[in-house]
Amino acid sequence: MIGGGIAGLASAALLARDGQRVTLLEAGDTLGGRAGTWTDQGFRFETGPSWYLMPGVFDHFFRLFGSSSAEQFELRRLDPGYRVYFEDTADPIDVRAERADNIALFESIEPGAGAALDRYLDSAEDTYRMAVSRFLYTSFQSFRPLLVRDVLTRIGRLARLLLQPLDKFVAGFVTDPRLRQVLGYPAVFLGSSPDQTPSMYHLMSHLDLADGVLYPLGGFTRLIDSIADLARAEGVEVITGARVTSITTTPGTRPGASKRLRASVAGVSYVDRAGTTVRLAADRVVSAADLHHTETELLPEPLQSYPESWWQHRVSGPGAVLVLLGVTGELPKLQHHTLLFTSDWGENFGRIFGKTPSVASPASFYVCMPSATDPGVAPDGSSNLFLLVPIPADPGLGHGGIDGAGSPAIEAIADDAIGQLADWAGIPDLADRIVVRRTIGPGDFADDLNSWRGGALGPAHTLKQSAFFRGSNVSSKVDGLYYAGGTTIPGIGLPMCLISAEILLKRMRSDTSTGPLAEPLPRRGSVPVPVRVTVPLHPESDGIAGSAGPAGSSGASGFGAPSAS
Repeated sequence: MIGGGIAGLASAALLARDGQRVTLLEAGDTLGGRAGTWTDQGFRFETGPSWYLMPGVFDHFFRLFGSSSAEQFELRRLDPGYRVYFEDTADPIDVRAERADNIALFESIEPGAGAALDRYLDSAEDTYRMAVSRFLYTSFQSFRPLLVRDVLTRIGRLARLLLQPLDKFVAGFVTDPRLRQVLGYPAVFLGSSPDQTPSMYHLMSHLDLADGVLYPLGGFTRLIDSIADLARAEGVEVITGARVTSITTTPGTRPGASKRLRASVAGVSYVDRAGTTVRLAADRVVSAADLHHTETELLPEPLQSYPESWWQHRVSGPGAVLVLLGVTGELPKLQHHTLLFTSDWGENFGRIFGKTPSVASPASFYVCMPSATDPGVAPDGSSNLFLLVPIPADPGLGHGGIDGAGSPAIEAIADDAIGQLADWAGIPDLADRIVVRRTIGPGDFADDLNSWRGGALGPAHTLKQSAFFRGSNVSSKVDGLYYAGGTTIPGIGLPMCLISAEILLKRMRSDTSTGPLAEPLPRRGSVPVPVRVTVPLHPESDGIAGSAGPAGSSGASGFGAPSAS
């Protein structure tokens, strides 16, 4: 297993429980991948995911191991779920935890919008249930299981939801631009924009406007620790500081393999903490690292299912500037989650995804203040802020740094965001109260996470990059090579990464069913331990297929700091 982010850990745990002997290799010193942490002066910042949505997916995953989310950590329901500030509008909107309260909120802003939201959420819930039962938990290895009554009777509606963009769909329900933005912003969770995201994804509104937003006390690193503990309990061997440099192969395939396949996996080569190259033999290899990195850096070109030419026709999700701020005093104008939306919504997204990308100012961006809920993330009487400013995916924009030491362009974006937040939220002394500051830019995502184009999320969920169009979780050239994580199916986000682990197991079992696996997952006997052999520093001289990748090629490391994961 290459990569110790949530997808790699979850995949390793499931495969071990299913009887595989699993070794997980992680380039960094700690686990978590994008879900990393950084601490300074009593502030603990998370450098990645911060929204706990789709709670049923998390609970299902833990129940596969005979546990539950409630047993693993304490969840807090946020109310308000989040606050939204709008450009040129004095009063923010607080989105509540209960569906009925949000219907009343919409009605108070636009007469008739309450009933419209009620219909919208009915549709969102129906689409969400359909997605979970028929589309999210399948590898699309076979389309026959999709030819069932509940899908066929909805085929016309599903086609419209796939072909109509989200912004047009939303416009059919409400007219107030602020309400349209509230219903359209979930496209950002999918690494896309409302005009490029299929309206199928309006199902996301069921999650925040009806189900509500949760938060695990201890943060998302507590979630990572829980899954890592499950993996180790199932017998997974975890090796950190192990930078995978190549996926090794042998000519030919095993009996019964597709004729399209050209080789079989033999294992991987990695460089350990001491700088020694180790060859690890294995019957199967799963890469939960960035798919672009896996294909173009860890495999020779003839064995690449997704070569560089394929990626040239893909759309990346946005890049991001992350701004981690330790602030003295409390900030009552902000909620745990706060969003800032500019008036010219389309122009803002056009700057990120257009043919001539640039950085918008003012920008629509996101602020997380976990200290509103979790007292352990900041010293008493202080506030912890995490700003995420979407920008074009371009590592050339630079790297972040501590106390303003990042690339000039990255620090300027951070300064603008701090000033905009202070102005819009009415916190005029915000900049003066900052005692800890760190920035992270696209260059860091590229260097530390091997992220394609320095993107913060992965390939965008446009029509051509959703569901079975997104790609496969198995190599079409190498027998025994599989993929997991946000850059493959089903897509972006922590819940999707957990699902990717489950459909990986189903793929290996040749299970073409479309729903979640039965709970709990029976524990099966294990197979022999993979063979680890120390070899000379230049694996290519020993006849090992593949090419050496850059630092961190096993995927999930941190953002350069020793304490980050």
